Amino acid sequence: MAQSILKLNGTQIVDGAGNPVLLRGAGIGGWMNMENFITGYPGREYQIREALAEVIGEEKSQFFFDKFLEYFFTESDAKFYKSLGLNCIRVPFNYRHFEDDMNPGVIKPDGFKWLDRIVDLCAAEGIYTILDLHTAPGGHNGDWHSDAGHHIAEFWRHKHFQDRAVWLWENIAAHYKDNVWIAGYNPLNEPCDPTKTRLTVWYDRVYDAIRAADPDHLLFWDGNTFASDFSCFNIETCKRWTGSVYACHDYSNFGFPLSPEQYTGSEAQRARVRRSYEKKVAWMKENNLPIWNGEFGPVYARRQYDGDATDGINTSRISLLKDQLDIYDDENIPWSIWTYKDIGYQGMVYVNPETKYMKLFRNFLEKKFRTAIDAWGADESHVKHIWDPLEKFFADNVEEKYRGLYPHPVWKFENRISRISRNILLAEYMVKEWADHFDGMGFEELDEIAQSFRFENCIQREELNKVLQDHRDVHRK
Repeated sequence: MAQSILKLNGTQIVDGAGNPVLLRGAGIGGWMNMENFITGYPGREYQIREALAEVIGEEKSQFFFDKFLEYFFTESDAKFYKSLGLNCIRVPFNYRHFEDDMNPGVIKPDGFKWLDRIVDLCAAEGIYTILDLHTAPGGHNGDWHSDAGHHIAEFWRHKHFQDRAVWLWENIAAHYKDNVWIAGYNPLNEPCDPTKTRLTVWYDRVYDAIRAADPDHLLFWDGNTFASDFSCFNIETCKRWTGSVYACHDYSNFGFPLSPEQYTGSEAQRARVRRSYEKKVAWMKENNLPIWNGEFGPVYARRQYDGDATDGINTSRISLLKDQLDIYDDENIPWSIWTYKDIGYQGMVYVNPETKYMKLFRNFLEKKFRTAIDAWGADESHVKHIWDPLEKFFADNVEEKYRGLYPHPVWKFENRISRISRNILLAEYMVKEWADHFDGMGFEELDEIAQSFRFENCIQREELNKVLQDHRDVHRK
């Protein structure tokens, strides 16, 4: 039977013959939407692109980033991914690949170059792709991966930005409408609509726009507040969204350095992990809707920073991951772990510390760790003595009843202070320092540095990959 576009049968994803297809794999974070903890830069992607162009010129800067994109995912990556038995990869992308803020509403000549490339590479290995708008115009949440210059999600305050995102999806859906290896579209990653009313209105708009161009592909809808909250969804509206799956992101606090206790797999801890998942998917279960866990996964200790504690930390984190995957097996849901490749913190594969890129930035990466300028999984122990007085100053002057600014409680009072003062402001001052590492380099050397991200120059996180293999097609219903 010829390959066909996936569809839904009740709450289950099936192929054209009605056979269940359990989509399980990873997201390729840090590639078409670069992220600071994944590739080692400070701040936001647009900042490092501008800074590098200032240091080495626009032509060389564009060359380096193109080579980075080329080497980050190749045929070798696709073949390795397939060898693990994983059948789907989530592809986060930045709208800036497709249009320029100074020329909105016009697809760039090479707009589909990289997305087409990964879709084709994966299709050749029998791997589905889910296309994920990770960065929308204006920023749809306040985090670094929205690639905006501050912490306010302007996407929800300006219809112009919403219109542009709808227009982009019209073009993407028209481009891929007949591609059988696209599992579906993830219209917006981790939205944070402070009004809790505009998200579903925009979803309704983009649903119509996509369906006008492509009536068949599945749609994966993230909940509000970083894909954790579905309370603003109206089931009557959702009933008309055919071919729709609802996406939570199920990160556990136990998987990060700021966890108040190490995960040991005790009965009480496992119960907390289960309750966290159940809270996120309660609305889907109440309404008998399909569920997709679009992101989850712990981060891992690194010996150069965590020393003798490394093995114990990582054993604990793998134990947590196994218990989470057992839940997803019990629930028979598709999932996409975060993330496929990075420089050593969370990836299934990571860049070898002896590569040219890692040697070039060794001292800078140590400084980034020590100053905790990345929000994701930061170890704040080295800066706690500095930020504690700052947080106390805020607490002394802001009454408790005024501290719950959205997206509280996901961003706690203290988180907001550190994210703005350290992860945005301090990081901004370090952007030029990152770019200056490339000063005076020619095309050949830039190519060599970008090649550090080739699969052949990466190390496999074998224990993690073995766990994913063990759970790739397990279902208990």
